[in-house]
Order: sequence, then structure tokens, then C-alpha cells
Amino acid sequence: MKSNFKDDQNLLFKWASRGLKYFLLTVLGFVIACVVSHSFGAASLTAMLLSPSLWIWFFRIGVFLFCVFAIAVVIESWS
Repeated sequence: MKSNFKDDQNLLFKWASRGLKYFLLTVLGFVIACVVSHSFGAASLTAMLLSPSLWIWFFRIGVFLFCVFAIAVVIESWS
């Protein structure tokens, strides 16, 4: 049975989705590393993971990925 569904997504949409997936997995990995290092008493590693400069870069990358994802959604909705 044929359907009218087209599965040709925009390349930017695919890249934005993949980037968002790996970004969220990275943030989850850092949170798990922070919890484990804090529970085992590794204060220096916990301090490094909680440094403001690291989270500023995570915030910048997150904003960039959100903007790329929004642009991809707008382009996808036009076509």
C-alpha cells in the first residue's frame, strides 16, 4: 500500500537533531561524572566539572544548537 508520506528530511534538520542528541548525552555524562566523583570524594574533579567557564561553554553550544534546530524547523515547514 502506497502512502503519501515523504521521508526526505532536510539535511540541516538531520544534523541539528543529531547534534542535539549528542549534546544532551554529553551533558548527561557530565552530570553522572559529577555525581559519581562527588560520592567517591574526588573534590578536585567535582570542582573542575562545576566550574563556571565549562558551563558557560555548554550554554553557548546549547544556544547555538537550539538556533540551528529552529532554523531547520522553519526551513522544513516551508518546503
